[in-house]
Amino acid sequence: MNPCLADPARAGGHAAGDVGLLVAGVDEAGRGPLAGPVAVAAVILDPKRPIEGLDDSKKLSAARRDALFDLIQAQALAWHVTLVTAEEIDRINILQATFQGMRRCVAALQPVPALVRVDGHQVPPGLGLAAEALVGGDGLDAAIGAASILAKVTRDRWMQALDERHPGYGFARHKGYPTPEHLDALLRLGPCPEHRRSFAPLRIQGSLFD
Repeated sequence: MNPCLADPARAGGHAAGDVGLLVAGVDEAGRGPLAGPVAVAAVILDPKRPIEGLDDSKKLSAARRDALFDLIQAQALAWHVTLVTAEEIDRINILQATFQGMRRCVAALQPVPALVRVDGHQVPPGLGLAAEALVGGDGLDAAIGAASILAKVTRDRWMQALDERHPGYGFARHKGYPTPEHLDALLRLGPCPEHRRSFAPLRIQGSLFD
């Protein structure tokens, strides 16, 4: 089992030997849900072992994501995934939690990339490496697309496991997003320890749950 699935504070990764100037792609999954961690991944692809079909993970079927997840882990020069917990999200906010996850992933990569490309509008401060933001990067840059797949599959699997630990919320189906099913379960059951108390409606309706 991926160590990320056992403990959100831990991360899984793989590295190969140094091979010239390298570019890492970085992306996240799960910024918007009301529950669970945000997953962040960084990937350095091997130009000698191209992987066909890399794209924004949201555009791929679950079966295709699972297949690419295994290929990326087997063929990338380096990869790292981390989960930033709901507790940390509540403590420092979702943007800073995402940035923290990105810094952790990039710092764990070996070999060290010459450039980091981050999906979105902002480069997290404190990376310590040359970096650039690329809007829509998960559909434009193969390494970012690979990172988006690792992040989403890791998080989806973690939420499926969470569904077994906290039944009744439907986490395996909605992955923590604010669907009608999830909102109804919150009203019936109140939040579990994996809910993000700083997020609306948990923040707005906190008096109902306390």
